[in-house]
Amino acid sequence: MKVAVVIPAYKVRHQIIGVLNSIGAEVSSIFLVDDACPEESGKLAKTSIADPRLTVITHEKNMGVGGAVVTGYLAALEAGADIVVKLDGDGQMNASLIPDLIQPILRGDADYSKGNRFDSLTGLKSMPGARVLGNGILSLMTKLSTGYWNITDPTNGFTALHKDLLRLIPLEMLSKRFFFESDILFRLSLAKAVVWDVPMDAIYGSEKSNLRIAKVVFEFPIKHFVNFHKRLFYNYYLRDMSVGSIQLPVGLALGWFGFIFGILRWQDSLVTGEAATTGTVMLSAVPLILGVQLVLGFLSQDINSIPTRTRHKR
Repeated sequence: MKVAVVIPAYKVRHQIIGVLNSIGAEVSSIFLVDDACPEESGKLAKTSIADPRLTVITHEKNMGVGGAVVTGYLAALEAGADIVVKLDGDGQMNASLIPDLIQPILRGDADYSKGNRFDSLTGLKSMPGARVLGNGILSLMTKLSTGYWNITDPTNGFTALHKDLLRLIPLEMLSKRFFFESDILFRLSLAKAVVWDVPMDAIYGSEKSNLRIAKVVFEFPIKHFVNFHKRLFYNYYLRDMSVGSIQLPVGLALGWFGFIFGILRWQDSLVTGEAATTGTVMLSAVPLILGVQLVLGFLSQDINSIPTRTRHKR
């Protein structure tokens, strides 16, 4: 099978040559997408690397990491690639792990595989504490919005995808900025694709991340919230109906009723000085408990609904 590598390049002039030289012979073609890089990383690669596999594509306008990757994906499909690997140009990913990354797809066990820096606790020592905490929170939000409860490190950009899924998901609808990795997982969940994590070590050097904390804090939660409700509607009401389709709305309705009713009656007791009757307490507690149980039942079904059957043709 032909393996292509897509590298989005933006302000990676000092790392890009080393990244290109580290790509092994298992790769048939390399597509470097210079995303209007002010350092002209693409031009540097073109003049410094004599690798016949290398194709440099230059954006006149910055499209964001997602836009650059989509450009590379389309070029790889046109070149006849069977598996497309996405590799960042900042040197934080070990290109020698590409055979490990594509192995689940070659075996037919997965449609999409991605790196996971959280598999080894010892490897986390090199990762800044703020990133560990942030990735933990983002992992939980991604599990909820995509339904892939079996994966971690959702913002990891070291990924591999089978060509059949590239043709199946709407590339033009993917987020063009840093939410790209999380958004493609959401699109894959709608396609019921199988996703695997592949262990990798975190590598940090002198490079500076272009991701801003403000974007993660304000933009990511909103987009995960929207994607969660889209997935809920598509998978539990539009395309299919199941027990979970009833458990979640009924559980939320009962839970909120019990909680709000209990708060109001508690406030009345504070004002009047009279203790609530047993019936009043039960009228608050029973719906609240039932509501929590139903929501937990929905989560249990959602976790057990993780796709296990690959979509691509072997």
